[in-house]
Amino acid sequence: MSIAIVVAMYAVWSSMFSLAKIALQYSPPIFLTGFRMMLAAVILLGYLFITNRSSFKLDKKQWLSIGFLAFFSIYLTNVLEFWALQYLTAAKACFIYSLSPFFAAFFSYLHFGEKINRKKALGLLIGFLGIIPVLTLQTGAEDLMSAFSFFSWPTLAIIGAAMSSVYGWVLLRLIVKDQMTSPTMANGGSMLIGGLLAFAHSAFTDSWHPTPIALGSFTPFFGWTLLMAFISNIVCYNLYGYLLKKYTATFLSFIGLLSPIFASLHGWVFLNEPLSGLIFLSTGIVCIGLWIVYSAELKQGYIVQAKPEVIKDLS
Repeated sequence: MSIAIVVAMYAVWSSMFSLAKIALQYSPPIFLTGFRMMLAAVILLGYLFITNRSSFKLDKKQWLSIGFLAFFSIYLTNVLEFWALQYLTAAKACFIYSLSPFFAAFFSYLHFGEKINRKKALGLLIGFLGIIPVLTLQTGAEDLMSAFSFFSWPTLAIIGAAMSSVYGWVLLRLIVKDQMTSPTMANGGSMLIGGLLAFAHSAFTDSWHPTPIALGSFTPFFGWTLLMAFISNIVCYNLYGYLLKKYTATFLSFIGLLSPIFASLHGWVFLNEPLSGLIFLSTGIVCIGLWIVYSAELKQGYIVQAKPEVIKDLS
């Protein structure tokens, strides 16, 4: 499987920031998280129930791991992200996710013993310097929620979402590689549990009369949410799970640094958001760090060639 497929995955996946901002016009963020995850879980687990029921035979350790994955990768990540998207542009929110490689390098060091040598550290440093200018960009809505310095609460929420997301991917790698769990089962199960957590949260914070969906907006809400679930939860989540069999979480996160360019284009097309030259410039700088880290991981042997039989069907 070539790197081109990884890039194409992020090109499609980055549209989620724009699609989420559209869906948030019809529903509060926590309910949107629960509805989207439950919808995707029904599709994924329904598919597995029909085609491969043996995937449901998991031991307690596997279910516990899926529970942790649900909390970090599904519930916490999406609740923080969707809340922040009410105040940030799609492009900036996506770019802040560029912090993911730094968290990925740290978590991979803890869980997998992946060493951070001088060359990889240089790449991480260059990437970090490329991110700083974008953090200073603030819209009017975001400026009203300033936390300290040039950081706003929505910015901090996206940073928290990025950290939680990466830790979830590290857990997914452990589940898929070490515990021999089907990626589709791991994702479907975590989406079901994470969706239930979000619904429970929504019951205490959102106004249910009879649901938090805006009056007369169920059809567009369902349509946009279904599109989000298909792109992210059905296609990209599972493709990412299989890619973790070939590439490290650190490297896949670094490829994701290309996402802000795609997110900027999606925001321009769907939301009429102006294109930011600063985001393009910063992305270019960060990509230099990407290449340095990639070459370092090749020499360290962390990126291996996948065997043809490794990547099969979704089950």
